[in-house]
Amino acid sequence: MAVSGEDVGGGSRAPLIGATGPAGGIPFAWWATRAALRAVGARPLRLRPGDPWRPHGLDGIVIGGGADIAVTLYDPLEVEVVPPDPARDGFEIEVIEHAIEEDVPLLGICRGAQLLNVVQGGSLLRDVRSMRRPAHNRSTVLPTRSVIVAEASELAKVMGCQRCKVNSLHRQAVDRPGRGLTVVAHDLDGVPQAIEDTSARFRIGVQWHPEYLAWQRRQRRLFAALVAAARSEGRETEAALEVR
Repeated sequence: MAVSGEDVGGGSRAPLIGATGPAGGIPFAWWATRAALRAVGARPLRLRPGDPWRPHGLDGIVIGGGADIAVTLYDPLEVEVVPPDPARDGFEIEVIEHAIEEDVPLLGICRGAQLLNVVQGGSLLRDVRSMRRPAHNRSTVLPTRSVIVAEASELAKVMGCQRCKVNSLHRQAVDRPGRGLTVVAHDLDGVPQAIEDTSARFRIGVQWHPEYLAWQRRQRRLFAALVAAARSEGRETEAALEVR
């Protein structure tokens, strides 16, 4: 995986990027993700539990944020009376497994990063709020949390930074990374904030919500890199173009 850049030009058509989300509720995250993907030259397609989807028609995938993942998916010894959203868990697991099997470029956002880790056999921290020391526990879409990104990571290459401010809307987080995944960013409390699989064309999960920060150049680059990888059809791409 070696993809970077702001926007991706060329090609005969815009890549079709599926973005998952819940079946109900006000789709703020979908609206923001759709805008971010369109801004970097993609055709967004909303994917929800119960919707028909064409796995082999997608050029890339965003697994969106939302409700906590069922604890029993990563800790079978736990007892969970009512999982938060089992239909969505099952649907998105199917989408992630398809992306891994076919090497479809994938960006996991918050819950999406966590579920990618679980699908690969990793585990999660159930509630990070008690771990907070230097950092705060406030949930906000504003960039108030400091994140340290590993210098040699693909994420650092994509975003062009090693320390940046991000938002925070989560309780769960990656604990033990799954197969092929490496933790490549932490916050000031040492809580993992990003994972990646460099053996894939593009497979990155971030704990924050870049769709709400797409007005920042470095956050747009996550979506641009996904789209660049979707265009590459397996060929390594180095794109460093200006935003339209």
